[in-house]
Amino acid sequence: MSHARSGDSPGVSTGVAHGTEGADPHRWWGLVVIALAQLMVVLDATIVNIALPSAQRDLGMSDGNRQWVVTAYTLAFGGLLLLGGRIADLVGRKRTFVIGLVGFAAASAFGGAAHSPGMLFGARALQGVFAAVLAPSALSLLTTTFTDPRERGKAFGIYGALAGSGSAIGFIVGGLLTEYLNWRWCLYVNVPIAIIAVAGATALLHDRPGHTGARLDVPGALLGCGGLVAIVYGFSEAQPRGWSDPLVLGLFAAGAVLLTAFVVWQNRAPSPLLPLHIVKDRNRAGSFLTMALATVAMFGLFLFLTYYLQVILGYSPVRAGLGFLPLTVAIIIGSTQISARLLHRVPPRLLMVPGTLLAACGLLLLTRITVHSSYPTEILPALLLMGLGMGLTFMPVFATATAGVAPQDAGVTSATVNTSQQVGGSVGTALLNTIATTSSAAYLTAHLHDPAQKAAVVPQAVVHGYTAAIWWAVGVMLLASLVAGLMVTAKPPKHDAPTKTPVPEPVT
Repeated sequence: MSHARSGDSPGVSTGVAHGTEGADPHRWWGLVVIALAQLMVVLDATIVNIALPSAQRDLGMSDGNRQWVVTAYTLAFGGLLLLGGRIADLVGRKRTFVIGLVGFAAASAFGGAAHSPGMLFGARALQGVFAAVLAPSALSLLTTTFTDPRERGKAFGIYGALAGSGSAIGFIVGGLLTEYLNWRWCLYVNVPIAIIAVAGATALLHDRPGHTGARLDVPGALLGCGGLVAIVYGFSEAQPRGWSDPLVLGLFAAGAVLLTAFVVWQNRAPSPLLPLHIVKDRNRAGSFLTMALATVAMFGLFLFLTYYLQVILGYSPVRAGLGFLPLTVAIIIGSTQISARLLHRVPPRLLMVPGTLLAACGLLLLTRITVHSSYPTEILPALLLMGLGMGLTFMPVFATATAGVAPQDAGVTSATVNTSQQVGGSVGTALLNTIATTSSAAYLTAHLHDPAQKAAVVPQAVVHGYTAAIWWAVGVMLLASLVAGLMVTAKPPKHDAPTKTPVPEPVT
């Protein structure tokens, strides 16, 4: 396992020695602080889903624009994650950790006080910006605090379990806060968490100072993030304007040009955000693409199911949050009890392909939902299939993407997997929301002949829009399965030549 990369001093200022002698006696409390910050970042991707119907009513958001509450966060987070790691290198990891916490709390308070959709969208984007600084700093501090291999494995296990359960916690906490306080507390809740984490970080965490040799690829960040924003904005504008509208086509063209310029610049940049040799490896590129496509399908589904359970079936926010719990439990079971046991015995694609096919079957079941569907017989089986499928898929994706990379590339490779996940979620939420709202409007136009029938036809139109979008999600998930089957050709790890694969570190 790698402890530090060339040019870095071995360990933190407390002097972590080999084994645990001389190690920081407060390091496990430090882990609590780091995990608390990571949990805040992860659950914030889902906590607002449950609150979104209430926020939409309160602020008067349109159906076409509501997706920006989700995508503004994931887009800023994913688009700036690589740059955030470089900033941590330059400024120092503890300092950027604290800056990220303070900024995230301030953005959360700003969003909780929002009195217009634009103010909420802006606050969510700011949360994403500070999350992109906070997340790599947290993982860097974890890596440098625990240098003993046995302790590091235990620490990463605890950290991973908390991060993995963040989505479930987000759904449940979001439901409780929305139902018993109001949706604004889904944002305000980050303020006390951040205050506790800042106090803990100041007292417990140690770090060497940043090094001036690190360079920021600001042009790369602007080109990459700008291209993604243009494409997502194009998808959102397609709903009110139509797919052939000049503005929509112009946004797609601008996005393509900016992303092409990003690739060209990465070949020339002195310190590229994404060294292109990382994505030229067939297995790694296949893993990144599989992750992006799978999350395109899954993130959009979270949005639809939230509205379906609360608006169509009339669930309370708490009941809707608990309704997602089987999905998260199934993901954990698929990941820890199936994938983890088979990962070293079978080729990765023999887990990824069945996993994505299983998830596609779950999505296929959801295309049959109606305004009167039953949760136990129609929703629950679909959630269990999707959860098991995603659990089977995610672990081999991460393992394959980070296997065999050079120590100096371990961080940027890990960050790229996370970036593909966030970007896939952003694009998927915007695309599928546009398909759903467009299909609902078309159904309403075709079937609403008598205004007196509106109360009965509108819910049918909404559900029709959801099922139309879920059909597209099925297609995207099948494409993910095809990509995994054709591109990921790696053998089981035990059949490969022995390599000194480092523990994936955060981007630095």
